[in-house]
Amino acid sequence: MTSKWLSATLMLVVFVIGARNEDGMLPCAEVQTAKSVVVLGSPVVATCTIRDDCPLVRGEAIHIEWHLGHRLLPSSPAANDSSRISVLVIPTFNETRAFLTCCVQTDPCQIVGGVEIRAGYLPPVPQSLNCQTNLTSPSTLSCSWDPGQEDTHLLTKYTLHTKIWDSGENYTYRLPTGVHRYAIPRPDFVLFSYMEIYVKAANELGEATSVPIILEPLRSAKFDPPLILRVEAGPKRYGCLRLLWGLSQHQAWVPVNRMNLEVRRKSFERDQWSEQPILVTRISQKRPVEVCRLLHGTQYRTQIRVRYLESPWSEWSGSKSGVTLESAPSGRLDFWMKVSGDHMQKQLNILLFWKPSKQFRANSQNVSYIVSLYKLPGEKGQLCSTTGHHCAFQLPRRARKVFLSAVNGAGKSSPTDVPVFKHRALTAISDLTVRPRDHRSMLVQWRSLLSSGLTGYVVEWKSLMETDLSLMQFDIADRNQTSLAITGSFEPYKPYAVSVYPRFRDVIGHPQTVNAYSREKAPSMVPKIRIKNTWRSYIELTWDEVPLNQRNGIILNYKVFYWDEQRHIKVSVVNADLDERRIILKDLDTLTVYKAFMVVSTVGGNLNGSTIHFKIESVDTVAVVMIVTASGVGLSIMIIFTVMACFSSHKRLRVCFWPAVPDPANSTLKRWTSDSIKDFHPIQDLPEPNPAYLSHLSFLDLSTKLSEDDEVTSDLGESICGSPLTPDYSGTNSDSVPYATVIFSGPYTSQPANQAHVYLRSESTQPLLETEEALTPKCYHNMATDGRQREQCFFGPCHDVDPAENEDSVIIWDDFPFLRALAMNDTQND
Repeated sequence: MTSKWLSATLMLVVFVIGARNEDGMLPCAEVQTAKSVVVLGSPVVATCTIRDDCPLVRGEAIHIEWHLGHRLLPSSPAANDSSRISVLVIPTFNETRAFLTCCVQTDPCQIVGGVEIRAGYLPPVPQSLNCQTNLTSPSTLSCSWDPGQEDTHLLTKYTLHTKIWDSGENYTYRLPTGVHRYAIPRPDFVLFSYMEIYVKAANELGEATSVPIILEPLRSAKFDPPLILRVEAGPKRYGCLRLLWGLSQHQAWVPVNRMNLEVRRKSFERDQWSEQPILVTRISQKRPVEVCRLLHGTQYRTQIRVRYLESPWSEWSGSKSGVTLESAPSGRLDFWMKVSGDHMQKQLNILLFWKPSKQFRANSQNVSYIVSLYKLPGEKGQLCSTTGHHCAFQLPRRARKVFLSAVNGAGKSSPTDVPVFKHRALTAISDLTVRPRDHRSMLVQWRSLLSSGLTGYVVEWKSLMETDLSLMQFDIADRNQTSLAITGSFEPYKPYAVSVYPRFRDVIGHPQTVNAYSREKAPSMVPKIRIKNTWRSYIELTWDEVPLNQRNGIILNYKVFYWDEQRHIKVSVVNADLDERRIILKDLDTLTVYKAFMVVSTVGGNLNGSTIHFKIESVDTVAVVMIVTASGVGLSIMIIFTVMACFSSHKRLRVCFWPAVPDPANSTLKRWTSDSIKDFHPIQDLPEPNPAYLSHLSFLDLSTKLSEDDEVTSDLGESICGSPLTPDYSGTNSDSVPYATVIFSGPYTSQPANQAHVYLRSESTQPLLETEEALTPKCYHNMATDGRQREQCFFGPCHDVDPAENEDSVIIWDDFPFLRALAMNDTQND
């Protein structure tokens, strides 16, 4: 708009300088309008008249154009003149300020005249005129008003007018632009005289006057806050307090008999003042104000304010406190009992909580509580006495009720019967939810599963960060209720456990409990992610639980964001309701470095954790362990089956693994023979051989050959030669081989030369020691006692011996087929 004004002004300057006649005295044209200031939106009529002596149109045809700012407007010539007078009609003028010019159509168009037109509205009538007397120094009468919300687009000026009725004096006060308040000085008004006051608003379109007010300055005075001198309880005035008060020092001269007073109070247990103050109309500065209908024995804070008849109320005074007279407590107490202890115990563990009901009145500041087994509390039967609101004690299992009483200095209340309800696992509540209403309350809602037998509900809440039982609170709900608003000093971002117990006629049912927050925000910390297990394309991540004091709300879920080197981002979500703190990431590429971080979410916000790096190896440890384990199990199974097959089907293979080594020296027959020899004395006349003299020979083969010159020093005394059974013996313990023991009729050194030997066959089938190679049976040379060498041959090739010479010594072995491999000759002196 300013640029338009400048451009129009420059055009008018050109018009003034260049559009004059030769004498330089008169302009070429004259532009006329009815008003230069019009109502916004009203029509405008303008006329442009060209002088005959204008040098711009001398001897030329005239064509007149109109411009409103830079905009060309249509016009028409006047009917009584040929083209030298032009008339412009604007039906609606919507500009608040604009230049209207006319020009002669030449090349370029020459401005020959113009006028500025402004538009706006009439000033609105001032509203809400209010005047108030200030009695403090300096004393003034301050008036203020509302100018209205409409912008007139024109400069509006305000004036304040006063008229004193008793003296007839008039005063007018002009206010600066934009100011809508004025303080009338003390000499211009009289406190006890009525005066008329009004405000006038004016601009170029007109003026408007407010509705005048008539007032007495003292009746409009706002007094200073009064003073409470003392608060006390009257004698024998239960529930009443007396207040001694006075006006401020500067206003003590005002008579109080025409004043009103209000009192408000609050007890020390409450945070809010009473909603309806107590109005006192008949007051006297010498007589205290009495306030009644208060609780007995209760401390109150009080404040007062004053006014002169209908004048504005003063501000509230400072607080003063007083205590009403005590009386005995009245009303009953709400209680909540928790019983524990199994049927094997003789005593019940009781935890009793209580609080004042809506009808209870402590009637004292110092109240204690007594729990007793008897209705009349006394030292006998008293279970506990405390100034708190809970108590723990034990009861005999047969007890059915206890009695709770409140006691103060003035007396005792009527006892409240507290039945001993035992807790039973009866489920009657589901769908328990808790949501915050505001910073001081939460709404608890539930659904009842049973209707018969229910007598009500108990809603219990406590802070999970505190263990003090005195901080536990409860409330009672009716059997028809399914919701309850609980109030208290709930700390934001702190967890609370809220439980709802169903109450039956004689038992308490099983509760349902949830955690709740009055306000939530993002958690204070995010647990660190740990790698638990890895597979070829999988990885298992785990983390610890967020500490309770750092959750700041109910955790909704855990989100794990992970991405590879190409920034392919994936998200896995674990619901916190599942109580799982593990997640498995699948379809991962081997030998690729991944990055991951966790986000923990509550209703109040989210928090990101630190980033970790991990990589899936092509063959990981778990795979190696699994392969080795599988191979070991398979090999063990194969060995077990092989061994079982060997033992069940092939005895020879069994002998290969565990060869049976015989020990004839420790056989039963050997031990029996050795013991018999010690106690036996030979008898020369026995016709039969004595079995007590044994050869102690219990083997079939010899692994070494004895030469003819070798001297036999062992007690064998016999030789082993080739046997018909030996060709089948291959040097392994393939089967059992029978063996025998040689028995003599007397000691070996005293045997007669021509006496035949006796052999006992052994029935043992125990395998004997094997030899590395088969031995060819050969003769064994026995040395005779007389020094001559005699040779006996058993089944093998021998030297040529005359049968006649050794006829007596030849043994027929056909009678002993199992001892053919064994032969023994006795050689003794002639």
